[in-house]
Amino acid sequence: MSERQVKFKDKMFPLVGPQLKAGDAAPDFACAAPTLEAITLAGTPKKARLFSVVPSLDTGVCSAQTKKFDEAVAGMKDKVACYTVSLDMPFAQKRFCTAENVTNLQNLSDLHNGSFGKNFGVLIQGLVIPLLSRAIFVVDANNKITYCEYVPEVGIHPNYDNAIAALKAVAG
Repeated sequence: MSERQVKFKDKMFPLVGPQLKAGDAAPDFACAAPTLEAITLAGTPKKARLFSVVPSLDTGVCSAQTKKFDEAVAGMKDKVACYTVSLDMPFAQKRFCTAENVTNLQNLSDLHNGSFGKNFGVLIQGLVIPLLSRAIFVVDANNKITYCEYVPEVGIHPNYDNAIAALKAVAG
């Protein structure tokens, strides 16, 4: 079996954890919310959920991805719960969302114990600092993954249309 990798700045790096797919049970995690509470999968609402994973909100593609999903889910707020997951500090995540007027997504910081990155297979190994690889996961009310995209190169955008369509499909 070949090692899973992601391209970061013209170099390939291994990814820690499993490669999940649609139909798999979403693994548990413990991330820090902006309030510094630990949020687990069980602590998220039992409805359609989007987990938009980014390396850092302080980069152009990550910023654009977060703002794109924030706009896309604005009309579905009661039917879905949407999260941006990164290894950024919760304070930096909150500052970004305030500055960019992002109100429809909640940030989750994986700095608590790295469990999201490891359990969802998006933790990049071998960098000077830990970062998560860009990915999208849609999880239904029964904690089943219905859509999953691991973006093969950190600097490339995910397929927004497919992710939003998958979210709408499980939101009802």
